[in-house]
Amino acid sequence: MSAEQPAPSLADLRQEIDRIDEAMHRLLMERGTIIDRLIASKKASQAGLSSAFRPGREASMMKALAERHQGLLPLDTVEGIWRVIIGTFTYVQSHYSVHADVSAGDAPMRDTARFHFGFTVPHITHPSAAAVIEAVASSRGDLGIFRLDQGATSGAWWRTLADKRRPKIIARLPFIERPDHPAGTPVFVISKPLTDAAVRDVVLYAAQFERWHKGANEALIQLGGEVVASAADTNGLSELIAVPGTVEPTQLRQTLTKAGASLAQLVEIGSHAERFRVK
Repeated sequence: MSAEQPAPSLADLRQEIDRIDEAMHRLLMERGTIIDRLIASKKASQAGLSSAFRPGREASMMKALAERHQGLLPLDTVEGIWRVIIGTFTYVQSHYSVHADVSAGDAPMRDTARFHFGFTVPHITHPSAAAVIEAVASSRGDLGIFRLDQGATSGAWWRTLADKRRPKIIARLPFIERPDHPAGTPVFVISKPLTDAAVRDVVLYAAQFERWHKGANEALIQLGGEVVASAADTNGLSELIAVPGTVEPTQLRQTLTKAGASLAQLVEIGSHAERFRVK
């Protein structure tokens, strides 16, 4: 029978921590060299750097992280570390700023921007969703964020995304939803249209109605959809509608019409990954 091994000393444990910290740092630097090669590859194959944003890939990475996570370290910390890594390395590939609508308060939006994109990426505030949209539209490749729960005073901002050349919704944050999330304010992310990186788990439409009917809400729910926001104006009722990506526009239009709603216009304005919830 072998003798029991002596308990490691504090010095031994701290040495192990230092070894792990060094290994993580070296892996991050190694990740940076791969990003260098990625940039070079894109320049060689496309005669210019395409958009560095991959919202579908980011969503799947964060879901995998949450599913495998265990142990003492809080998920909040792990998610925050990875969001900074992803946001910063995206910035290294192609510099961008994050424009935020702070009409409903600066602190929640600043927390969201810093948690999901880190401190390296510039954070620029604006007084409205409309101002954010215009800033992104006139930028080279920036992102914009604004809250889902802005209220009727913000107007039907989603209608300004209807033109094909206008920015589009590419993500909904946070990618990992759970109670007491440190940056849990639900926000949409917009960018200039992504040609090859958009994920279509959930598709968003700007819908203009001459007449609405309460049965349309039930019809949307049966499709797996929802009304995200609505605003009334002189032209009738404008709504931001989200439905699963498997629902075709023709099916959506027919469903709303059969439910008694008089639909004047239905235009796709973006899409995002399926929301992943952690209890």
